[in-house]
Amino acid sequence: MHFSVVNKIAVSLLLLLICSRSWANINKSHAIALYDEPKYAADFQYFDYVNPDAPKGGSMRTAAQGTFNSFHPYIPKGNAVGTGAVETLMVSSVDEPFTKYGLIAETMEWPDDRSWIIFNLREQARWHDGTPITADDVIWSFDTLTVKGDPQYRFYYSSVERVEKLGERRVKFHFNERNNRELPLIVGEIPILPKHYWQNHDFEKTTLEPPLGSGPYRVADFEAGRYVIQELVSDYWGKDLPVRRGTNNIDRIRTDFYRDDTAIRLALKSGEIDFRFENQAKAWALDYQVPAVEKGWLIQERVKHRLPTGMQGFVFNTRRPLFSDPIVREAIGYAFDFEWTNRNLFFGQYSRTHSYFSNSEMMAQGLPQNQELEVLEKFGDQLPARIFTTPYHVPVTNGDGWSRENLLKADRLLKQAGWVVRDMKRVHGESGEPFGFEILLTSQSFERIMLPMVRNLERLGIDARIRLVDQTQYVNRMRSFDYDMLMSAWGQSESPGNEQRNYWSSKSAQQSGSRNLAGINDAVVDQLVERMIASASRAELVANTRALDRVLLAGFYVIPNWHIPADRVLYWDKYSRPEVAIKSGVWTGLWWFDNEKAARLADRLANDDTRSRTIDEPGSSQLFDWRGLLLLVMLSVGIWSIARYLRGRS
Repeated sequence: MHFSVVNKIAVSLLLLLICSRSWANINKSHAIALYDEPKYAADFQYFDYVNPDAPKGGSMRTAAQGTFNSFHPYIPKGNAVGTGAVETLMVSSVDEPFTKYGLIAETMEWPDDRSWIIFNLREQARWHDGTPITADDVIWSFDTLTVKGDPQYRFYYSSVERVEKLGERRVKFHFNERNNRELPLIVGEIPILPKHYWQNHDFEKTTLEPPLGSGPYRVADFEAGRYVIQELVSDYWGKDLPVRRGTNNIDRIRTDFYRDDTAIRLALKSGEIDFRFENQAKAWALDYQVPAVEKGWLIQERVKHRLPTGMQGFVFNTRRPLFSDPIVREAIGYAFDFEWTNRNLFFGQYSRTHSYFSNSEMMAQGLPQNQELEVLEKFGDQLPARIFTTPYHVPVTNGDGWSRENLLKADRLLKQAGWVVRDMKRVHGESGEPFGFEILLTSQSFERIMLPMVRNLERLGIDARIRLVDQTQYVNRMRSFDYDMLMSAWGQSESPGNEQRNYWSSKSAQQSGSRNLAGINDAVVDQLVERMIASASRAELVANTRALDRVLLAGFYVIPNWHIPADRVLYWDKYSRPEVAIKSGVWTGLWWFDNEKAARLADRLANDDTRSRTIDEPGSSQLFDWRGLLLLVMLSVGIWSIARYLRGRS
């Protein structure tokens, strides 16, 4: 055989081998998991935690604090309310660490290195006006959100190189990095918006015209700033999908907006609203001692969950020169007396937070060991020595309200940082600049929590002032980093990933609207975040996340607050939910209106002659007699005193 012919055959065989190997490494599935295989096979009928035969119907009335002036939550303008009318390419199951199943997308394709992903859209996917959802909608949504939308989209999806249309219902996302295992999953979270609708509307302006959607609900009625009513879409295209079966069972959901939580609680007890997540320990302990709860009409339930609780804390804005020194930040942390606060304000309901990934296996504990230690040793000379020698602990007191030892520690640290006391005021030793700052709040309920810390700061000679602003001003100031200190929280998932760039990276520190509220600008943090994202296994992810946790804690960027591994909910007894508990706690999307319970409750209320007196008034069944008796005694004593006085004058 001629040599050139042999060469051609050899080259052809080689190309065939390469192509066959390439195609062999392409995955195609109905679902994609971060590390392991999806729990549910392609032919699954519904998730294990739903009631697939849950009836549709009924209503639920809820409440929210504050107001709204827009239905457009995708831009950094206005105070928008979400309506659940927009869907995504994929949805998560709640009984797996991080697995996505097709929603708008029927199947997905991706290579082993996850350098791209293809979404094959469902033929039946429709907007509420009946128009099909196409690849053009997906591409337009991505391009618009990352250019004109909230800055978080631009940052979160910065690893997407381009989006390519392969067909009317086939679209490909190309990534500029390989082996970022989370990227194919998080692009499936992009809200898919209707291109044909927004071509006739200004995307960059707020709007009180509810935009066109594709989800199970749409806005039926509203009054700006007061209420929103959502109704179940009767011909919703996805209602029979396995990922939707047994969910979204309530026909009408009304949300009323109130100025403060006290009014919401009164509305709940009077039967004006049906359901509430209670987030205040004092209210949970004292405000619901009413006959409606005692008789079981209004259910007060503490539902445990098994989710990471993340970090809530008083956040230092390190962009401010005052808080640029970690020694100063550490010192201020000694002024917060959690033990006293928990005992006197929270009725002992909370646990102190010690980690940015609390209540999860990602939480750093003790001293670093094994794989976590190996990660930290790579940055050894760039890290404080205490990370390797001293376990992190938050300051502790005996809870008596006079934390003298902690304040003495704070005083020593402040002097070490150059802040001394002159004429009973804390000033900088060289410049004479007084030490003072503002704490930005939007909720009165947190004001009472901050006041004891403000008092302790006064004892240190520090002028700390609480500034209570309305919700709109608070959001605007937070977006522009215009604060000294504020209270905020970072939620965490079981598989943290790309969102951590938005939380902690140097690049996000100066990006308006990012979640890097503390202004963290640290090269080691940046590298640890990237290591997390590139983790090739669950074990690697845990080690890298614990290392990041430890470095963040050593920077004293927040004063850690508290957490509770449970949802505190109240609801009138006319709803049912699946028997299978979910690790995420309470999700009313799985509940349904129970006609038998509702009828029984209505009969009980109709036959109860004390309802008008007892439902609205906290503790009235216990307090009414005592108050009346006390008033009677006081009146008797007054009459007796007057009579005695008159006899004396006569």
